[in-house]
Amino acid sequence: VQLVESGGGLVQPGGSLTLTCAASGFSFDNTGMTWSRQSPGKAREWVATINSGSDWTNYDASVRGRFTISRDNAKKMVWLQMDNLRPEDTAIYYCAKQGFPPRGRGTQVTVSA
Repeated sequence: VQLVESGGGLVQPGGSLTLTCAASGFSFDNTGMTWSRQSPGKAREWVATINSGSDWTNYDASVRGRFTISRDNAKKMVWLQMDNLRPEDTAIYYCAKQGFPPRGRGTQVTVSA
């Protein structure tokens, strides 16, 4: 199993970023995928989940309406579109197979003026 996150960076409050997760080494088509994040000094928290067929998604209340999770099974990729970013969204973001902990290094998102 390999999951490689990318797309993080520094953005001003109110800005947008799109995170990408490239997956390999497992049956991606049949696997739900999640995004989670971890801020310094805090426990990792779940952000969003998408099922294998992209017909069901779920979001933590703190990001609902601002973040959008999507996937392309042919490309074996998952995205997290993040809009209207807030300083409290600053964290390392990870993708993972649903029900499993992250395996990648994550990608840093910093929201600051």
